[in-house]
Amino acid sequence: MTPSDYEVRFQSLFEPGRALSFPCDAQGHVDLDELSPKQMENYLFARATVGRDYQPPAVQHAEH
Repeated sequence: MTPSDYEVRFQSLFEPGRALSFPCDAQGHVDLDELSPKQMENYLFARATVGRDYQPPAVQHAEH
């Protein structure tokens, strides 16, 4: 996978500093075909638990 300039980040609602982040484009689109199986599992989990475990996703510049 080539490094992305952006990431979509799901911040935990209950654990400060805990988040899941995934490479994306500037609009927040994640290329699911580029994710590893574990990343895919985490990404789908984060999306499914927005509002329950995670905040809505935020697109930001990735730290390399």
